[in-house]
Amino acid sequence: MTTALIIGDVQRGITGGYPFARDVVAPLTELLPRARAAGALVVFVHFAFRPNGADLPPGNALFRSFYEAGHSFHENSAGTEIDLPVAEQDVVVLKRRASAFAGTDLDLVLRAHGVDTLAVAGVATSAMVAATCYDGADRDYRVTVLRDGCADGDPAMHDFFMDAVFPSRGFEVVSCASWGFASQKTPRT
Repeated sequence: MTTALIIGDVQRGITGGYPFARDVVAPLTELLPRARAAGALVVFVHFAFRPNGADLPPGNALFRSFYEAGHSFHENSAGTEIDLPVAEQDVVVLKRRASAFAGTDLDLVLRAHGVDTLAVAGVATSAMVAATCYDGADRDYRVTVLRDGCADGDPAMHDFFMDAVFPSRGFEVVSCASWGFASQKTPRT
């Protein structure tokens, strides 16, 4: 079994603009060296639109609000930089929708590394985390969610997903500190 740690949307425009998002930075920063040492593939996924808005869906008020927030969500801007320590061996994936899989090469990268198990963290629990977990499960990955590695603007929504929704889908929910790595070192080519 090989595990990937998927961390989504922990980027400067989000941690700087949405106070709840800052709560995940410390537990994830502490977790990263342990995950790497155990041989987990660390994947950071960040969210951005093209500066000209070519990938902005018409009629989507939520995405329009992100786009109109300025450079916080524009590709190659400081707001889209990962707000965690990224190591040379880590993978960084750019996404333009909620799921880390939607329109990205994430599945290709995971399969190239022989990954069959995902540990998912990031913000927001009810958006990126949920979408990525569902998408990963649909692609036959085993899914674990890192409770304190995730946060949501609505704490009750976060708890609802962690206590009811994710377990009902067969996803394991654990803390960053108690997460056990089911991974093996994978050869890098």
